[in-house]
Amino acid sequence: MASSPKEPSAPKDKPADERELIRDLAMLLDETNLTEIEIERAGLRLRVARNISVTAAAPVAYQPAPAMAAPAAAPVATATAATDASKHPGMVPSPMVGTAYLASEPGAKPFIDVGSKVKVGDTLIIIEAMKTMNQIPSTRAGTVTQILVEDGQPVEFGEPLVIIE
Repeated sequence: MASSPKEPSAPKDKPADERELIRDLAMLLDETNLTEIEIERAGLRLRVARNISVTAAAPVAYQPAPAMAAPAAAPVATATAATDASKHPGMVPSPMVGTAYLASEPGAKPFIDVGSKVKVGDTLIIIEAMKTMNQIPSTRAGTVTQILVEDGQPVEFGEPLVIIE
């Protein structure tokens, strides 16, 4: 009987193979627009994920998302901005986990823009959770000073969505 070939026993081969596997998984993330991939093979468990919370922390005006967005590096000031936004008295938090949408459908006019005047009960954002579209109403009247999420971005419970002053 012929024996099956064994894995290389030289320790220097293994890290190179792992780096190549990580690069392959990262390229697959970009090609498929997935946010994370996890595999387990021969006792090695690898998880490659994009840092999707970076864009949630940075205040942005509504702009249509480009067809293929490259992951951005996280600046140190972003963590401070997220902390400050969550403590702002006019912050509107996400009441659920889901996907935030700034307009009723792709290509439609957004519900709000920076500088928009809103009344109590006006729809600010829609959050899709379990295939249900949930309108997120304004809890106060005022002017929208920051929109803290991008169209189509996943959001967590309590995550700052909008600041109204």
